Amino acid sequence: MSPLRVQEILGRAASKRVLVIGDLMLDEFVWGKVGRISPEAPVPVVEVTGESFYPGGAANVARNLREFTGRVSVIGLIGTDRGGRELRRLLEEQAIETVGIVEDENFATIIKTRIIARQQQLVRVDREQVRTSSASQTTRAIDNFRHQLENVDAVIFEDYGKGFLNRELVDEVSELTASLGKIVTSDPNPRHAIAWKNMTAVKPNRTEAFLAAGMPLSDPVEPPSGDKTLLEVGRALLEKWGTQYLLITLGEQGMMLFLRGDTWHHIPTRARQVFDVSGAGDTAIALFTLSLSSGATALEAAEIANHASAVVVAKLGTATVTPKELLASFDDDVSQRH
Repeated sequence: MSPLRVQEILGRAASKRVLVIGDLMLDEFVWGKVGRISPEAPVPVVEVTGESFYPGGAANVARNLREFTGRVSVIGLIGTDRGGRELRRLLEEQAIETVGIVEDENFATIIKTRIIARQQQLVRVDREQVRTSSASQTTRAIDNFRHQLENVDAVIFEDYGKGFLNRELVDEVSELTASLGKIVTSDPNPRHAIAWKNMTAVKPNRTEAFLAAGMPLSDPVEPPSGDKTLLEVGRALLEKWGTQYLLITLGEQGMMLFLRGDTWHHIPTRARQVFDVSGAGDTAIALFTLSLSSGATALEAAEIANHASAVVVAKLGTATVTPKELLASFDDDVSQRH
């Protein structure tokens, strides 16, 4: 795809409004240096030099979208604790609408802490409660969605398996969104028995796709176009979910896009160096959905998502890609071909 076509799609994207619904988290990064091994146990001692906080989970999808459009909102669950206050502050600081967030004083905001030294992640500490949303929380979320629906161009479900998304919420939102001809996509979690009906597209990674299809995970095949098991999984999930498009992310192998009518496309990875894969899936679903809502074909949207993911994995931490970086990636692609 030419950089000119990418610019055209991104130009339309700037006026789109996208709503992200899912598990909201706070990502904490503790930066430091290692100079010795602990005398108490065979582990490194990290001397902390700094801390950073970023919106994580579904909030990171919103953060990725915010680089391309000024109209992004989220619906999810947070506590009234310090983590919840910090997450809301970060979102509002980035002009992401938080009016749809459900607060619960009995809920502990999900926090993922990564300890980094010498550009390497040493350990991750998760503070979370995995519990199904209550009936009242679901009702509040649906009401919040209804108030925004008229002005929304696309809806993304981001399921990290923490319990906020349930069948009632997904079915109600997806049916209303699809009935108005709007884009609705999901990044699923196989631990959740959600039917994902009325979807424009669903984006699992390879492991999630095999689990969702009920097939034993097999080793990747090179090239992926010759991976008969993967192709079978793709066909099975298109049928199971009834979605228009299925985008399976394959890590270092890129992506596979499946369409109705037994049509598929392999999009090779554009990543030249990989520092951190955390958040790459968030970037992929964000850019794929935004591109679809901006007039891109499914294949064009997949190519944009693929380039965006390649930029993000070259950064350390939960990162985002900017329009300038995305266009530069396509420019580099053209230069290499010539």
